[in-house]
Amino acid sequence: LYFQTHCVAGKTPQSVHCPPPRVEYTHSTTMSMNDVVDGKKKKKKTAAATTSTTNKKRPRRVRVSKPKCEEKEVTIAGDIEDFNFCRDETLEIRASLLEWYDHNQRDLPWRRISSGDEENDGDDKDVSGRRAYAVWVSEVMLQQTRVQTVIGYFNRWMLKWPTIHHLARASLEEVNEMWAGLGYYRRGRYLLEGAKLIVEEGGGFPKTVHALRKVRGIGDYTAGAIASIAFKEAVPVVDGNVVRVIARLKAISANPKDSVTIKNFWKLAGQLVDPCRPGDFNQALMELGATICTPLSPTCSACPVSGQCHALSVSRSSSVLVTDYPIRVLKAKQRHDYSAVSVVEILEDHDMMVEPQSDGIFLLVKRPDEGLLGGLWEFPSVLLGGEADLATRKEAIDQFLKKSFDLDLKKSCSVVLREDVGEYVHVFTHIRLKMYVELLVLQLKGGMNALRGKLDSKTMTWKSVDSKALSSMGLTSGVRKVYTMIQKFKQERFDPIPTKARKKKTLRN
Repeated sequence: LYFQTHCVAGKTPQSVHCPPPRVEYTHSTTMSMNDVVDGKKKKKKTAAATTSTTNKKRPRRVRVSKPKCEEKEVTIAGDIEDFNFCRDETLEIRASLLEWYDHNQRDLPWRRISSGDEENDGDDKDVSGRRAYAVWVSEVMLQQTRVQTVIGYFNRWMLKWPTIHHLARASLEEVNEMWAGLGYYRRGRYLLEGAKLIVEEGGGFPKTVHALRKVRGIGDYTAGAIASIAFKEAVPVVDGNVVRVIARLKAISANPKDSVTIKNFWKLAGQLVDPCRPGDFNQALMELGATICTPLSPTCSACPVSGQCHALSVSRSSSVLVTDYPIRVLKAKQRHDYSAVSVVEILEDHDMMVEPQSDGIFLLVKRPDEGLLGGLWEFPSVLLGGEADLATRKEAIDQFLKKSFDLDLKKSCSVVLREDVGEYVHVFTHIRLKMYVELLVLQLKGGMNALRGKLDSKTMTWKSVDSKALSSMGLTSGVRKVYTMIQKFKQERFDPIPTKARKKKTLRN
């Protein structure tokens, strides 16, 4: 089995030890060549014993045909419990896919770390831990995010926190700043919490799926990726790419979001995973889905496993297309939310507003740790019940400032400027948030000290920053967009020479 699966692919020498698989397979999938030989020997011994005792008739020879893959025409599969990859299919898919991956894998920074460390010293605990850490960070970043976007973030992250011990000493605010713009900020928080937990328990990186699942934020997919890539545990991984590839290989039309179907995809992936190169095989399967077996434009002519693809076979004899697998599930309708955002700028001197880039102090509020964008900084905002006019929005903001900061715009401060800047729609996975943005410039009676003395820090966390600090903070893309709107508004309102006119004047001089 090892020779057929790996030496055919021309990757690993036969002398390399092949660890036993740790996943349960069906008998037809895991039967090795030794099992076949041993079975034949036992049958011969049994036949010989029978002949010696009876010594009359020669027993009839029974031909045992090789197990073959039954051709199954599948157009609608409501139940895939009986679906299995037979032994021949499994060997062919493993060999073909690994050979393709060896020649076509993308050069990615996390792969350089994992493969480089493996070649240098695969048994050293520090090396294997660093390899696992790199896989962990990359896999978490890659969730719901494009590879090209992740590369820059991954390189900056590893430069600042090269090991899990470095990350464990970081603060949540530092992690959020590093994660800014990547989205799904809870992922960064889970990385930090997981690193602290592992270091507190001795610093040894968990090596098995069972142990990895105990770390908060590490689910089945991430655990399988780390265990197979970093520690060579023969376990599968299932993400969107893997689901698409397997659904087409077996022409599965069941709902890919259904819990029973998901379990069966894990079962099928477990049958395919290579016991000697589980990490490479899992990455090859995902790479195939990301580059060849894409959702809308699969390149079937370049696919290394097109010969085993039932969806391609069905498409050649019917109106069904390869892209019909897996079936498309209607996404849940996005919720529409509305909020009033007030960019509060506090000035020491009223005359400073004549400059577009003032030296005012901006108020920032920290969101609750749990929930959407938990623990991140934003400008003071109020969630509205729906579309709201300007007067309603102003009243909501005034009540929020009064309740949270004890700021009475008529008594405790002077309003230097209050302007409606515009609207901005920020789209999350399940929420479409429309933000009404205003600029509120104030001059406090008593300065910032008066504000600090009035706020109850138990109910809300806040801070004040100048424009320079605000520009360098790791803000979410939504907050960054709001701040850009404010800067543009101030530039257009207070700059006596428009930008285009200034450029023309400069060229003339």
